Amino acid sequence: MKELTVISGKGGTGKTSLVAAFANLAENKVIVDGDVDAADLHLILKPEVKTHEKFKGGRKAVINPDLCTACGQCIEFCQFKAISEDYVVDEFGCEGCGVCVYFCPVQAIEFPENICGDWFISETRFGPFVHAKLGIAEENSGKLITMIRRQAEKLAEERGLDLILIDGPPGIGCPVIAATTGATAALVVTEPTISGIHDLQRVGDLSKYFQIPAMVCINKFDINPDISKQIEEYSVSKGFTIVGKIPYDPVFTQAMIAEKTIIEYSPNGLSDMVREMWGRIMSVL
Repeated sequence: MKELTVISGKGGTGKTSLVAAFANLAENKVIVDGDVDAADLHLILKPEVKTHEKFKGGRKAVINPDLCTACGQCIEFCQFKAISEDYVVDEFGCEGCGVCVYFCPVQAIEFPENICGDWFISETRFGPFVHAKLGIAEENSGKLITMIRRQAEKLAEERGLDLILIDGPPGIGCPVIAATTGATAALVVTEPTISGIHDLQRVGDLSKYFQIPAMVCINKFDINPDISKQIEEYSVSKGFTIVGKIPYDPVFTQAMIAEKTIIEYSPNGLSDMVREMWGRIMSVL
């Protein structure tokens, strides 16, 4: 089973549009939206949910007013100022450290598992889709991403599918590590700006550290040919494979507005470039 994670140093590089196009082109795959903090692949895929489960991650303190003696120790020890003077825990302020639970002299503070999101298994016009949504201001996005990756692997095994296609989160933090660790390869989508070079370097260092072969797609490469050339030179120096250079074209935005992939919306032109890029990616995989 092969696993491809598509990532970027920041949001807005066109990563999700390309993943949707790859979902249109790929065969025998499970699609995963690994950007659980800001999931949007479903806007194009329009999934029909078959399984819906709650996600529990971490814990939150809850003070039982019938047992509380208002001694003030929990307020004193809480470093996040999450407990009010009337001994109510702010669910958004609580970091789940458990210090208040440990020091409460009358054991008046409960510490239940926190329901902090939802995850889904759906069907789309391109095949099975595993996705999730983290709650507002909730933590444990890395844990949720790891869980839906495991669900995707299980689903692929059950259905005899040989590819997992992941729309990864932006950046280089815990969610990205959770979405890429152990993947067969990563595709980094970048753009020709000064910050684009910097972001590519950060993501490239991450892929090198976790020994994940990296490919690079330069989106909107023609808006700054000089920086595009610098990105190519840097990629070659690091051993990254350049699999695509996509010119700027508002048709990508038009396709998103129409809730379609670029392949569906405009079968020729840019779609031909995306098809060629997908062929190169499959050769690497």
